[in-house]
Amino acid sequence: MANRLGLPLRQTIPILAVASVYPNLPSTTSVACAIDSALRLPRKPKNRASWYRTPRRLVLGVGAIFWTQFMSMSGGTIGKSLLASARQKGSIEQVLKNVEWPVQFPFKEEDFQRFDESSDTLFYESPRFVTHIDDPAIAALTKYYSEVFPPSSSPGVAILDMCSSWVSHFPAGYKQDRIVGTGMNDEELKRNPVLTEFVVQDLNVDPKLPFEDNSFDVITNVVSVDYLTKPLDVFKEMRRVLKPGGLAIISFSNRCFWTKAISIWTSTADADHVMIVGSYFHYAGGFEPPQAVDISPNPGRSDPMYIVYSRKFAAA
Repeated sequence: MANRLGLPLRQTIPILAVASVYPNLPSTTSVACAIDSALRLPRKPKNRASWYRTPRRLVLGVGAIFWTQFMSMSGGTIGKSLLASARQKGSIEQVLKNVEWPVQFPFKEEDFQRFDESSDTLFYESPRFVTHIDDPAIAALTKYYSEVFPPSSSPGVAILDMCSSWVSHFPAGYKQDRIVGTGMNDEELKRNPVLTEFVVQDLNVDPKLPFEDNSFDVITNVVSVDYLTKPLDVFKEMRRVLKPGGLAIISFSNRCFWTKAISIWTSTADADHVMIVGSYFHYAGGFEPPQAVDISPNPGRSDPMYIVYSRKFAAA
């Protein structure tokens, strides 16, 4: 069986197929998305582990395609430099250090196509009251939020949870006067206890956020960046609605609905994903150089968890 790229769909996760590209990365770094082959939900799932972690998992891709595309830019000079740099970087945190970005955005339209191009509204029509990463990864993300969020109940602070659902993984009891969610399912958003308001919106159809300029202090996005088909438009909107100096936090793992994830994501590995998200910040403009953090709680024993974050440039 093969995907649209002609790559085999394997039944197990290989041990770092991109070792030749990232020889210093830990052997637990996984390739592409680990996914449920059937994508069926149990009637009463208690958590992600009972729904998402089945014996049959598939993996798409081989990992180095991302760098191949970079090498095609500017006669390959810039791409070769990036590839050489990536081979020397021994951790996720180093991937975005001193990147020499190509002048032009290095991805093509086909990189943002999906195996399933049917309506996202239809795909998300039924609510899924499940979590998409396991409990240790959720705990790691919540702890990270507790360290970087403004204190609870800070006057004037507003937060946008983009691509939200019934849970945002914010610290227990965390409150602000305004916490807004955007997402695909009305029932899920109504169930989210931290949201003070929400908007149902398909960012792949309309990436323009329905908010005033300079509205939010923090924007969060959890395990959803891999579904964005117009990421530059979305990141430009994030920049617009963030207050000067505002913080954008993009978190992701190696789990996904593979039929709805973009092809450049399903054909690459964790370190590549960090670079991909970093490129969105860079080419959207108006952000400080993005940085990466590996908050994976139990490498090799639970879901990995990565953060790419940046701040909107403060007003001059």
